[in-house]
Amino acid sequence: MANESLPGPSGPRLAGVDHVAFATWKPVETVNFYRDVMGLRLIHAISAKGWGRTDHPDFLHFFFDTGQGSTIAFFYYVGTKPREDMAGPRGYLGMARHLAWIAESEADLLAWHRRLETQGVSVSEVVEHEALKSIYFRDPNGYPLEITWKARTLTAADAEDAALTIAAMIDTFGGGSGERTIEDMWRRKGEKVRAQAAQAK
Repeated sequence: MANESLPGPSGPRLAGVDHVAFATWKPVETVNFYRDVMGLRLIHAISAKGWGRTDHPDFLHFFFDTGQGSTIAFFYYVGTKPREDMAGPRGYLGMARHLAWIAESEADLLAWHRRLETQGVSVSEVVEHEALKSIYFRDPNGYPLEITWKARTLTAADAEDAALTIAAMIDTFGGGSGERTIEDMWRRKGEKVRAQAAQAK
């Protein structure tokens, strides 16, 4: 299956990520971390009163430049109490929802690792997974963050493999199909690969 034959978007297309936004109850620590520890430039701040519904608190909304036209933003809701669950659960579920930035080279990734360690941030060792090498850490609010370097460029073969994997996932786990395992999904993917190979003959 050629990459061109994979389903693609029709109509308007996205041009990238403008910003991601989080709540913070630690505004000073958040500014210190992103501006001073990570060295991101503060580029915009909004202060608002009487915004939205009548019970909507006054707030500050501030943005840091993360490169290539994208930003990370925070809401500080004045007078509200912190929530213990704001960063989500710990462990693998907590890390599943995270923000990842791109390092332009492996040397840059290692430089980020050194910078964060030097600033006293608890940061993982470099983790290699498939086409990526990454480091993981948390900000003062507990939000999980990643910096990643693409060790290789994704190709049409990767997109083709992804299409087969997701089709097998839907067949295996979709529609309340009972207790299935990842091995069941791999078997289903193998069937699809064999069928595709037979069709190509």
